[in-house]
Amino acid sequence: MNEINDNNQIAVHYCSQNGEIKESFNPNGAIKNIAGLFNKEKNILGMMPHPERMIDSYLSGQDGSIFFQNLISNLK
Repeated sequence: MNEINDNNQIAVHYCSQNGEIKESFNPNGAIKNIAGLFNKEKNILGMMPHPERMIDSYLSGQDGSIFFQNLISNLK
């Protein structure tokens, strides 16, 4: 865990709408509320939530689109 912290590899946490990180906002018991990690080079992102399943209203909703829009905006 120290190596992940030292390399700044934690990408996203489970949190409240206000960004508060508490166990009560952790739906699956992930250690330290970690929902996504980068590899050391930060060119691969592994995530537990599946926002790609929420990008089309025919699948189940469009809430996941927000994640991808923000990701693309921050890469520019």
